[in-house]
Amino acid sequence: MTHPLLVVDAANVVGSVPDGWWRDRAGAAARLRDDLVEVAEHGLPDLPGPLEVVLVVEGKARHVESVPGVRVVSAPASGDDAIVDVVRANPPDRPCTVITADRALRDRVTALNATVLGPRTVRHRP
Repeated sequence: MTHPLLVVDAANVVGSVPDGWWRDRAGAAARLRDDLVEVAEHGLPDLPGPLEVVLVVEGKARHVESVPGVRVVSAPASGDDAIVDVVRANPPDRPCTVITADRALRDRVTALNATVLGPRTVRHRP
């Protein structure tokens, strides 16, 4: 059985909270990756787990590595283009959700039948 795909726009999610992430972009992306391990196992309120989680990183976070439960894709250039590539490679009958607030990216992935949720969906929850 194939689990639903969750693709996370690391730059957009990390940048959604002004917590000093700009001082250590790779560290912020690694913390997000580690938080997503639980999401992969248990899912989200509107998306029950387990999920296959793909975290797309770019720029100074490009060297963040995958961990069990979260596959990291390092964008060679545009993170948005890498996210679209991941969504496009997803089989059409497999549910796919993208986490981003980027309007242009949202339009691109919904055209490929992905659903979109905002960054707060995967940020730390009390």
